[in-house]
Amino acid sequence: MQIVNLYQKFLSLLKHGEGIAPLALRLYLAPVLMQAGYNKLSNFSDTAAWFGNPDWGLGLPFPEVMVALAAGTEFFGGALLVVGLATRLVSIPLAFTMLVAAFSVHIENGWLAIADSGSWLANENVLASAEKLQRAKEILQEHGNYEWLTSSGNFVILNNGIEFAITYLFMLLALIFMGGGRYTSLDYYIAKRNGID
Repeated sequence: MQIVNLYQKFLSLLKHGEGIAPLALRLYLAPVLMQAGYNKLSNFSDTAAWFGNPDWGLGLPFPEVMVALAAGTEFFGGALLVVGLATRLVSIPLAFTMLVAAFSVHIENGWLAIADSGSWLANENVLASAEKLQRAKEILQEHGNYEWLTSSGNFVILNNGIEFAITYLFMLLALIFMGGGRYTSLDYYIAKRNGID
């Protein structure tokens, strides 16, 4: 019985910090999404060409409109996440954007974002990347300043799988259900002012 009482006290203490998790999700996602939106906006014509081209791109209809929608959603949606304003509402189109990215851009590359030939999730491309990475390292060791080149980290091969897009999608789903967070979002204070709990 004493353990149950201690656990209930622990839960009541946690209630005061329940806004921390949504805040952490928002602050993690915001710069990632804003950067993605900014990249699309600053390279608008190239991105629209990639969105629209059926041969080497995505083959989407109305590519300029699609780029504007994706970029605007990511950039302005990310900005709203920073302050926790309309968190649930803005997380819906952001989640949809991640879903589209995962299954129109990344799915053909499998799960892994970074090629790791030792992973149980490695597909044929990832397994083939191990030899390519080893050869690239040998070339750099022979012809480049390898110590300097690797002083900030190891070389990797980007696999561009669905790992990050799905992770962001799940984080956004959590925000749809949790909201912006108690004490940590404008949503909370707006709801409190209007008597909504």
